[in-house]
Amino acid sequence: LNWKNVIDFAVNGNPTPDRRVEKTEAEWKAQLTPEQYRITREKGTERPHSGALCSVYDSGKYNCVCCNTPLFDSTIKFSSGTGWPSFTQPIKENAIKYERDT
Repeated sequence: LNWKNVIDFAVNGNPTPDRRVEKTEAEWKAQLTPEQYRITREKGTERPHSGALCSVYDSGKYNCVCCNTPLFDSTIKFSSGTGWPSFTQPIKENAIKYERDT
């Protein structure tokens, strides 16, 4: 996976995920904390340096809070200085959704 792939996915459409979880907004609100809901369902952002896993480098996998899909492996995590966990790539190219930032 390279930047050309990422841009292509963001512009032309994402690869099909292995599975997709469909729930009503009420079901999501019951499952997630208000902050998790705002970030995952409303495209919100955590404040920089506020996440519990921002400075953790233990070995393991980072899974989606909504569906438990593995997203990133700790072996590819790095400190970007931005205040958010940073990874060189997802576990699988279809594990995450690529969106054009405007």
